[in-house]
This record gives sequence, structure tokens and C-alpha cells, in this order.
Amino acid sequence: MYTSKRKKGKIILLLFLSVIIILSGVGYYIYHMYTIRTVYVEGNLHYTREEIQDIVMEGALGGNSLYLSLKYRQKGVQNVPFVDAMDVTILEPDTIKITVYEKALAGYVKYLDTYMYFDKDGYAVECSGVKTAGVPQITGLNFDHVILGEILPVEDQSVFDSIMSMTKLLNKYKLTADTIYFNSAGEITIYFHAIKVSLGNDSNGLEDKLMRLPQMLEALTGKSGTLHMENFSEDKTNITFSGVLEENDTTFEENLPDS
Repeated sequence: MYTSKRKKGKIILLLFLSVIIILSGVGYYIYHMYTIRTVYVEGNLHYTREEIQDIVMEGALGGNSLYLSLKYRQKGVQNVPFVDAMDVTILEPDTIKITVYEKALAGYVKYLDTYMYFDKDGYAVECSGVKTAGVPQITGLNFDHVILGEILPVEDQSVFDSIMSMTKLLNKYKLTADTIYFNSAGEITIYFHAIKVSLGNDSNGLEDKLMRLPQMLEALTGKSGTLHMENFSEDKTNITFSGVLEENDTTFEENLPDS
């Protein structure tokens, strides 16, 4: 009876050790086979490839592709400004691709020395002490407070539709604006470094104007002044530019050709 129990105990111990050995072997294989050596990053605008890599690959198992593919599967990301989610795809056991899904930002407003970024619906989604390249500053909006996660308290909420339309068109025609100004009459002015572009009301052929704008800005390289496109349309194609000649501080005005 004692001998039978002893044999049974040995069998259980051997089985237990066998399981441990097998699991250790599998773990060793996974650890070494799936050790990351190459990383690709796409979808990132506000962060460099190195910054995204550091965020994703932190921790003891941060260098294991299998672990990261399970941890980041279009998962919402906390405490990373401007990022909604990230996804890790295994291309090879030692190669991964990190896809970054950033928050859709329409623009930002400056409030109490802080840059408040808002989305297409006017919700303040992030705040930062640093300006982000590629996102325009929106001016002309009147508000007395901003609360993160809430809509900017402007009088006319429809302005956010105009802002988002403008942002989409700027991206479509590969234009990077510094500032977009909306006045109380709904007229829009865009600033590109030293060039001020007066577009007039957004209901007056806005896309036709922005379609022409890259060509106009290229023709005005090195100059400073105001490009008047308020009355530009299919019928009225004359565009006037008024600027200042820096060498003698005199003003000048010229008509730019249609093509």
C-alpha cells in the first residue's frame, strides 16, 4: 500500500516536472523567437517613430512581438495626448508594425497660456503647453472658459462646421496654415507666414479659392502682404495682392493671372 502511494507520488512529480520543462521550453522559444529587432510605425503625426516605439515597448515584455500584438489590438490608449488607439501587427516573429490612430483635430485655441485642441464637434480633447505642427490656430472665437472634454462655449456652434470644412480642404490641397480667423460676419482670413489671405464668406466658392491657393502662394514666395480672394469665382477670376516693398517701405498692388 505504501509502495503504491510512493509510486503514484513519483508519477505525479514526474508529470509535474515534465509540464514545467515543456512550459519552460515553450517560454524560451517564444521569448527568443519573438524578440523584436525591427519596428515600423505608421499613422503618427504628433510623435516621432522613436517616441511611439518607447511608449509601446515599455515594460519587461515590451520587446516581445507576440505579447505586444495581444496587448495592443486597436486598444484605446490612456495618458497619451492626441492618440485614440494603437495596433501592433506581427509581420515576422522579430518584426512588428505599430499603427497609430490619432485624434481628429480641427484646430486649437490659446487659453491662459495653454493650447486647447478641439475636434470637429468643438469638444476640447487635449491641452498642451506646446504647439503641434500641422494644426492651425483658430482665432475670432469668443469664450470665457474652456473645460477639457466639453464643447467650447462659443455663441454660434455652427462655426465648428465651418472650421472642420476648412481643415479638410486645407489637407486636401496640402496647405498648412498658421492661423485661421473667423470674424462675426462669417468671413474667413487665413495666415500663411507673411501672407494673409482674405477669403470672404465661406458660402462663396470656398473650395474653388483653396484649389487655386497653392499656385498663388508659390507665385508670392518671398513677399509679404494680403491676397484678396473675397470676390474670386468662376466668373470673376481676378485676384489682387497688396504688399510692402521692404527696401523702401512703399506699398504696391498687383493683379495675379488666372493661370
